[in-house]
Amino acid sequence: MRASFWLVAAAWLFPGCSQPVDLTKGVQVVDISTGWRDAGVVNGQNKLVPSITFRVKNVSDQRLGILQVNAVFRRLNEGEDELGSRLMTVAGSEGLPPGASSQMLTMSSEHGYTGIEPEQQMLQNSQFIDAKVQLFAKYGSAYLARVAEIAVMRRLVGR
Repeated sequence: MRASFWLVAAAWLFPGCSQPVDLTKGVQVVDISTGWRDAGVVNGQNKLVPSITFRVKNVSDQRLGILQVNAVFRRLNEGEDELGSRLMTVAGSEGLPPGASSQMLTMSSEHGYTGIEPEQQMLQNSQFIDAKVQLFAKYGSAYLARVAEIAVMRRLVGR
């Protein structure tokens, strides 16, 4: 009887010890916009990099503490070669409450394409290879879980 009292007391005093959330079902990626960002001039050439803007919504019934998102940019139909990746904290120790959405997040690859043509012409070049972005999320000490895969639209987006 005494042991069960302490188990109930511990569950009440330490609510963070609840069941882990399956992020593939517990978060949604919403308000998505993708495109190619003008990354300036590099070695005398125009540079374009894939970019995504989005929010993360907590659709679970638990607060997700120290929530992070990793974006992995890849060329379409090019195997697993990366154009780059970015890791961003969505919510720190305060967590993301159930039903809440993050602020708008923008993540861009560090790698992309360079050329002497104007940016819009680069997007229309027959050698241009489209990209996709895979989004992975993790909270606390949980493992990364893939929560979305989105094609990057072939259009220019703001810096």
